[in-house]
Amino acid sequence: MTAEKLGKILRSVAKRMHADFEQSQSFNHNGEAGTSRELLVQQFLSGYLPAHVEAAHNAEVIAANGEVSPQSDIILIDRGTPPFTSLQGFRIIPNECVYGMIEVKTNLDATQLTDACGKISKLRRMPKTAYRPISGVIPRTTTAYGTKHNYFPTSGMIVAFKSLHLGTIGNHLAKWCQSRNPSEWPDSVWVIGKGHLQWGDPRTGALFRSPTPGASLFQIDADPDQDILLPLAIHLNIHFSDAWMNPLDLLPYSGATPLGKSCRTWTI
Repeated sequence: MTAEKLGKILRSVAKRMHADFEQSQSFNHNGEAGTSRELLVQQFLSGYLPAHVEAAHNAEVIAANGEVSPQSDIILIDRGTPPFTSLQGFRIIPNECVYGMIEVKTNLDATQLTDACGKISKLRRMPKTAYRPISGVIPRTTTAYGTKHNYFPTSGMIVAFKSLHLGTIGNHLAKWCQSRNPSEWPDSVWVIGKGHLQWGDPRTGALFRSPTPGASLFQIDADPDQDILLPLAIHLNIHFSDAWMNPLDLLPYSGATPLGKSCRTWTI
């Protein structure tokens, strides 16, 4: 009964998102239309992400070594993230605080898919090193993409309002991933009204939260009444309910910037 109620709620949310999407198509400026669609997805995410994860719109990610990510549509971050820069809604976020990114596409085709995959790959390769060690605590790790990490690796998803046939998108994605390591592959692709692409076990058909070596790409068509929002909400919960980070160390971000001059010492 509870699942049925959630399903009904998400069906109404899907209808509202479609209506808002259609309304956004009347915007004359492409930037305004794109922003409104990103905000639609952000609002949905904010309602179904775990409480310690925040969906930030219009953000850029920086690493302690100076690397900068491409501007991302939606960045999923720890709620304890310091406000490095917040100017007219634009944010700069330390990479250590990033749990995931979501690229939002109006009409997903091969070009848009390649663009989104490239951004996910670049952000996931950026280093996460500026953490303070916690004395006396057994180090925590997360295994994903076939590797053990001493931090929570960045997840990458693609959400689209329209697309080519889902099977065609799957062909393009499989081709893009073929020559790359699973650490660069997107975790999933979601198209409203059609379904989603997700990695799984080719022997059992069990779906994975993230791609691993030897995984197969599965096409899951959406239920016509339910759409993708219920499986997406469940996927988000599975993916980020155990997201974690060690205390952020801001000192490496200061680089060679002088923090002051020591001029006097007292010995007690």
